[in-house]
Amino acid sequence: MMRDAEEDTFLFEPLLISEGPHREHLNDLALELATRNAGFRHSLPAPVVRALAGLVRSMNCYYSNLIEGHNTHPVDIERALEDDYSADPEKRDLQLEAKAHIKVQQWIDDGGLEAPATDPEMIRAIHRRFCEQLPEELLVVKNPKTGETAKVVPGQFRERDVEVGKHLAISPARVPRFLSKMHETYSRPGKISAILSASCAHHRMLWVHPFLDGNGRVARLMSYAMLRETLDTQGLWSVARGLARSESDYKKHLQACDQPRQGDRDGRGALSEKALIDFAHYFLSTCLDQIAFMEQLMRPDELQNRIMIWAQEKIRGGTLVPKSDVVLRAILHQGEVARGEVADLVGVSERTARRITSELIKTGALHSQSSRAPLTIAFPASLAGRWMPGLFPEQ
Repeated sequence: MMRDAEEDTFLFEPLLISEGPHREHLNDLALELATRNAGFRHSLPAPVVRALAGLVRSMNCYYSNLIEGHNTHPVDIERALEDDYSADPEKRDLQLEAKAHIKVQQWIDDGGLEAPATDPEMIRAIHRRFCEQLPEELLVVKNPKTGETAKVVPGQFRERDVEVGKHLAISPARVPRFLSKMHETYSRPGKISAILSASCAHHRMLWVHPFLDGNGRVARLMSYAMLRETLDTQGLWSVARGLARSESDYKKHLQACDQPRQGDRDGRGALSEKALIDFAHYFLSTCLDQIAFMEQLMRPDELQNRIMIWAQEKIRGGTLVPKSDVVLRAILHQGEVARGEVADLVGVSERTARRITSELIKTGALHSQSSRAPLTIAFPASLAGRWMPGLFPEQ
């Protein structure tokens, strides 16, 4: 393979799918994705949406780490966010890793990116923010062939050659040039083009492999940010769950995209356009599948019904105070309820109202930023099995 000065960005073209029947089909998928996303994201009050987005962050983190072979359950992730770590050093390190992922996604959700996610500086920023929160033990990579170790520097492009499976990534000196070409290509205007770019950029960034380690997570966070910006997803769904649940297909598609062009009918770049078409179709179909799954879970009537069944069971079991379900129902409809309104809302004394509120907060069902702040719904991972079944495996 050509190295250094002889390496041209032609080596990872095509970056997008050329016009024709395949592009038209992918455009249709992208349009369907935009339509389905817009159809369900406004059906719940804003405070409920924000709480759900917090749970989805834990879900996204769990599945993205699972792809990397690290199984840290969302319950343990939430404990890490409260600085409650396992006594087992290995599990503690994985909790810290998960916490770092959550913090980066929160930063993205809060508008932390100062430029499009494909901007080389933003790619570096995502990597830096993730890695600088990791323990030293997780910032060391080992060459499986030589046994040599190297330290991962947060936000720093690699300074040595790397081989990923059968793919020898471009030389370190050419990483900025290739990423700049990516950014130029994937910054074209238009919603449909931006959606397709999120799928194609996912593989091409992995092909460049700009960092010694952490490339998979950065690619998934980059694609998440691209789709969030383009579709205004509000963080209510993530492709990572679908990629992890079809991990074998995901990795097969990525490997296929590394293959060179297969004859005159396989595009005009150095890499196979057919493989990129197949990956884009897989990626967009996975996005649609995840929207359909989350849409079903978030249907207001069904979501309320699951929460009411849970609350009534807890009331019968003595864990919650009677009429706690009335408070939950009101918050699901209104988005929030002032603490001082609880007594009148359910027709009980102030003392009983305080007990209702206290027990709902204790179980994790409600959240309040202070003793005077309004009550809002919470979606803790510990209750996800009942409230949001199938989101991730129960612990």
